[in-house]
Amino acid sequence: MKLGSRRTFLGATAIAVVCLLGVAMEAGQSTAAQDRAPMVDDVFKSVVLLRGIPVDTFFEAMGMFANAMGNDCTFCHVSAAYFDKAKFAEPTPRIQRARQMIVMMNTINKTYFAGQPRVSCFTCHGGNQSPQSDPNLDLQYGAPLENSNARDFPSDPGISANQVFDKYLQAIGGTERLARLSSLVAKGTYEGFDTAFTKVPVEIYAKSPDQHTTIIHLDAGDSVRTYNGRNGWMAGPDTPVPLVTLTGGNLDRARLEAILLFPAGIRQAFSQWRVGRGVLGDQEVLIVQASEAGQPVVNLYFDDSGLLVRLVRFTQTPVGFVPTQIDYSDYRDVAGVKMPFRRKVSQTYMQMTIELSDVQPNVPIDAARFARPAPRPAA
Repeated sequence: MKLGSRRTFLGATAIAVVCLLGVAMEAGQSTAAQDRAPMVDDVFKSVVLLRGIPVDTFFEAMGMFANAMGNDCTFCHVSAAYFDKAKFAEPTPRIQRARQMIVMMNTINKTYFAGQPRVSCFTCHGGNQSPQSDPNLDLQYGAPLENSNARDFPSDPGISANQVFDKYLQAIGGTERLARLSSLVAKGTYEGFDTAFTKVPVEIYAKSPDQHTTIIHLDAGDSVRTYNGRNGWMAGPDTPVPLVTLTGGNLDRARLEAILLFPAGIRQAFSQWRVGRGVLGDQEVLIVQASEAGQPVVNLYFDDSGLLVRLVRFTQTPVGFVPTQIDYSDYRDVAGVKMPFRRKVSQTYMQMTIELSDVQPNVPIDAARFARPAPRPAA
C-alpha cells in the first residue's frame, strides 16, 4: 500500500489509529499517579526501544511509522492483531527489522549530525514500504512537489512578525473588540476516524486568555479534552489510557489552540519569531515561525487578508519531528470578532474536523469546566 492516493493513505491511517488504541488497551491501564504523565514503561510492556517517553509522544512516533511507510500497523504486527489486541505483543520479523532501523537512524544522526534528528524514517522511505534506490526522472523534470509544512524555509527580512500579527488582529476585528471578548460557549459537530467520519455533537468552552475545553459526545461516551492555562489532558473512550496527560508538543498545541480563541496575546506565546513566504495550494501565504532552543516548534500561516489559515505544531520524538496540522476556515462574526467556524486537524495517526453552528460570546463559565477530567475507562 503506497501513498498514491489520498483515499488509500487515509484508509491506512484510519486502521492505524484503531490498532494503536488497541495496543494501549491490550497492554493494560497505567497505574501511574494522576499528577504524572503516563510513560511508555507504565503502559506498553512489549516496547523495547521507545521507552522512557510519555504515552502521547509514543503515539506521535507510531504515527511517524504509518506516514513514512504508507501503511497501517498490521504491516509490522501480525494481521490477527486487528481483531485480537493481545496479539500486538507478539514479535514479528518486521518489528525486529523496525528496531534495527531505529538503531541505524540514531547511529547516522549521532555520527554525522551531532545527535540532531536530521534523518528520520521518512527521509529514506518517503511513504513507501521500501526505500527507493533508483533515480526518478518524473521528480527531476516534473512539477516540483513542495512540503508546505517544512520546518526549514528562507526568512524574509523585509517583513517582521509584528507586522503580520498587527494585520491579523486588525483583520479579525481589532484589539478593542478582542479585549471585550472574555469567554465563549460553542456547539457544533465533530467527525473523524474515531467516528468513522460520522458527525456527532461537540461542545466547546473557552475563557480568556488561554483556557479551553472540548467535549465530544461519542456513542461510547464523552471524550473530554482540556487545557486549563498550564496543563492539558484527554479522557474518554477514545484514549489509550483512562487519562492522558499532555506533554511536549501536544501540550503546547493545546496552549496555542486556546490562545488563538482569544488571540490578542499570540505574539507573546514565544520569544523568537521569523517570517517567510510559502504557498498552500494555489494561495500565497506568509509563514510566521516560532522557535525555542534553536528548534522550530510552530508555523502560523496567514493569507493575503491577514487571516490565519493554518497552524502546524512540531513534536520532537525519538524518531524525528512529527507535525500536527490545523486548518482554519469559514470565518464568521461573533461579537465583532471574526472566528473560524471550521477547524480540521491532521496528524500522522488521526484526522478530525469540528464545524461550529452556534457560538455564544461572554457567557459565564464555571471554573470546573477547565479542571482535570475524571479518568474514563476505554470502550
